[in-house]
Amino acid sequence: MALKTYKPTSPGRRFMSRATFEEITKVSPEKSLLLPLKKNAGRNSRGVITVRHRGGGNKRKLRLIDFRRDKIGIPGKIASIEYDPNRGARIALIYYADGEKRYILAPVELTVGDVIKAGEDVEIKPGNALPLSSIPAGTLVHNIEFVPGKGGQVVHSAGAAAQILSKEGNYALLRLPSKELRKFHLKCWATVGQIGNIEHKNIILGKAGRKRWLGFRPTVRGSAMTPRDHPHGGGEGRAPLGMPPKSPWGKPAMGHRTRRPNKTSGKLIVKRRQ
Repeated sequence: MALKTYKPTSPGRRFMSRATFEEITKVSPEKSLLLPLKKNAGRNSRGVITVRHRGGGNKRKLRLIDFRRDKIGIPGKIASIEYDPNRGARIALIYYADGEKRYILAPVELTVGDVIKAGEDVEIKPGNALPLSSIPAGTLVHNIEFVPGKGGQVVHSAGAAAQILSKEGNYALLRLPSKELRKFHLKCWATVGQIGNIEHKNIILGKAGRKRWLGFRPTVRGSAMTPRDHPHGGGEGRAPLGMPPKSPWGKPAMGHRTRRPNKTSGKLIVKRRQ
C-alpha cells in the first residue's frame, strides 16, 4: 500500500495524505455480512457520556468479521480484498468450500485467489489459523485469543503483528506491538502473518473537517477554561499549570496507572509496555 499526497492548493491540502486503495478489489460489501451500526456518541447503555469528544461522522454499516476462525479443516478461497470503514485494516472476503462466506482481517501478502485454512496441522503461511502450539517460534501472528475458544481479541490494528519468542510448559511467550512481553496458553489460536495496510499510521488528515468525518468532536484545552470547569483553568493571561497534569475531575492525567488489578491476567505479563 502507498500513500497519495496533494498539491498545496489550500492550507488543508498542504500536508494531507490518504491511502491509494490499490489493494482494494471490490467496492460494494457482501450484503449477507452487513449489519446496521447505531451511533452512541460516546454514551453507555444508560446514556451517560463515558468517552468525551465523540459524535457525528459519516454513516457506516458493520461488517461481520470472523475472529474465531472455527471453520476447521475447510479450505476457503480469497474472493476479494475490501475496505472497512470501522477499522484501519483491510478485510478479505472468504468463499469456503461448503458455500459459507466470511470476512477476516487481511494480512500482508494475501491476494485474491489464495486458499487459506484453519487447523492444527495446516501450512504456516499468511491467513492460516493455528493454535500457538503448532506455530514455530519467531513467527509473526495476529488475531490472538486470550482464552482458548473465545476468538481473537488482541492484535487487530492495521500493520500490527506479535512475534512468538519462545515456548515453555503450557505457555508461549509473545512480544506484542506495544513491546509488552506476555504469556499465552498454547491452546490459544492465532492467525499467521502481519495485518496489512501498514502505511495507515502515516496518514495525515490535513484538516479539522476530516477528523469530524471520523466521528471526533473538538477538544477544549483545560487551561482555556475557568477554575470551576477545570483544575488548569483561571489566571490572568496564559499561565503555567502549577501542578501535575490533571483531568477535569482532578485525577492524574499522565503516568497514573488505571488498569484494574486482575490476578489472572496480570501474572501472565512478563514485561509491561513502556
